[in-house]
Amino acid sequence: MLFIEYPKCTTCQKARKWLEENGVEFDSRHIKDERPTAAELREWHERSGKPLRRFFNTSGQLYRSLALKDRLPDMSEEEQYELLSSDGMLVKRPLLVGDDFVLAGFRESEWKTALGLE
Repeated sequence: MLFIEYPKCTTCQKARKWLEENGVEFDSRHIKDERPTAAELREWHERSGKPLRRFFNTSGQLYRSLALKDRLPDMSEEEQYELLSSDGMLVKRPLLVGDDFVLAGFRESEWKTALGLE
């Protein structure tokens, strides 16, 4: 399992602690130092079953400064993947990538279900 995080992010810290407390083994990846590629993002998006907009960090400064709320609807999926891959800070975090699921953002109930911890 791959846990993609920005270590200074409090939500990422909470998710990491939760994984550790629940005995979940994972490999960690720093989203800014080793940002996801467009190909990875495409694969994860398709596996997640969620809308692509769920992969954007809509509360981030970069998202706001680029006025993406207004620009995304006019962009193709390919353009969105390229944009997301250009800077890890645009990507919703944390990401948890398992064999048969991809979760963007930390929602404990969603993570419990995906990991079979209910």
